[in-house]
Amino acid sequence: MGLSRVRIFELLRKELRQAFRDPRSRRVLIVAPIIQLIVFGYAVNTDVRHAKTFLLDADRTVESRALVESMQAGGYFDIVARGDRASDLVSALDRGDVLMGVHIPRGFAADIARGTPTTVQLLVDGSSANTANVALGYATQIVGKYGLRRGATIAARAGVPSRSAGVDLAVRVWYNPNLESRTYNVPAVMGNIVMLMTLLLTSLAVVRERELGTLEQLMVSPLRPSEMILGKTLPSALVGMFDVVLVTVIALLWFRIPFEGSFLVLGAASLLFVLSGIGIGLLISTVSNTQQEAFMSMFMFFLPALMLGGMMFPVENMPQWVQYLTWLDPLRHYLIIVRGVFLRGAGWSIVWPQMLVLAVLGFSVLGIAMRRFHKTAD
Repeated sequence: MGLSRVRIFELLRKELRQAFRDPRSRRVLIVAPIIQLIVFGYAVNTDVRHAKTFLLDADRTVESRALVESMQAGGYFDIVARGDRASDLVSALDRGDVLMGVHIPRGFAADIARGTPTTVQLLVDGSSANTANVALGYATQIVGKYGLRRGATIAARAGVPSRSAGVDLAVRVWYNPNLESRTYNVPAVMGNIVMLMTLLLTSLAVVRERELGTLEQLMVSPLRPSEMILGKTLPSALVGMFDVVLVTVIALLWFRIPFEGSFLVLGAASLLFVLSGIGIGLLISTVSNTQQEAFMSMFMFFLPALMLGGMMFPVENMPQWVQYLTWLDPLRHYLIIVRGVFLRGAGWSIVWPQMLVLAVLGFSVLGIAMRRFHKTAD
């Protein structure tokens, strides 16, 4: 006897009505993804702007003031405190009042005028390593450009060819010209939201029926276990794809994230990703006896998947054995696809390896969950 489309449709309709009948469920399914994307889209930002800076200018010349103006012109650094002693700078860093200290030594302008090497000291609060590295990179680049520019000007006045006259450094950034972290992070947040919603819906589906005592009623009904699984998972798949469309629209219209690729590629990859989330959620529901247990089990998977997915920490920087472990994380492969489709216009020929892995992971986990569900039903 084959599957009955009528029975599957009726169970699907029952699940959707049950999910959207409760106002709290509607808020979780529709409003929560919007709030999460907006909050995380603004909060997950590794750009350094208006970093509080302490200035120790021992030279007090036109040249030193010009360097300070160069550092503030781009909006990366704000001079919030000044001092005359090195101890003042150290105290400001110790108290956490500033992120960076700039020490311009006495004789700075005179060294530049003579064409001799000079030194500008940068002290950075390294308690936040990522922020410190970004700020230090900005400051080093600004000071370096200032030195080259002033050196070339002074050499030209003296009629001496500049040492750097033969080097013309032209920098061009592809895909993200302004190096905005939001452009890189928002697509990743989309993947996290979709994974969370599919896990949440599917992992609680069977357990809720078991706690309410309706699972036994479904067992003795004409529904076959395969039909019951489809009826339980299809609503989660529909909601997951709806959330994909919802967060994509917000990313494009609200955050103005550039989209260079194909919506067809994004949709196919999202479907495979949702399939993986459904399989993992269904597996959790078959090994959990209560909704609290399913909820905790879901986060035991979701949090490591979030860390290993490459959203916050590059996979290439992880230890080799951890990099092998990330191959089992669907989120890692989906983030590669989403970022590639959004920013680089990646097509089928580029993202097919990740899509293949998503398909293998999704069908494998879903198959294991279905077998466990069959045993539970029997």
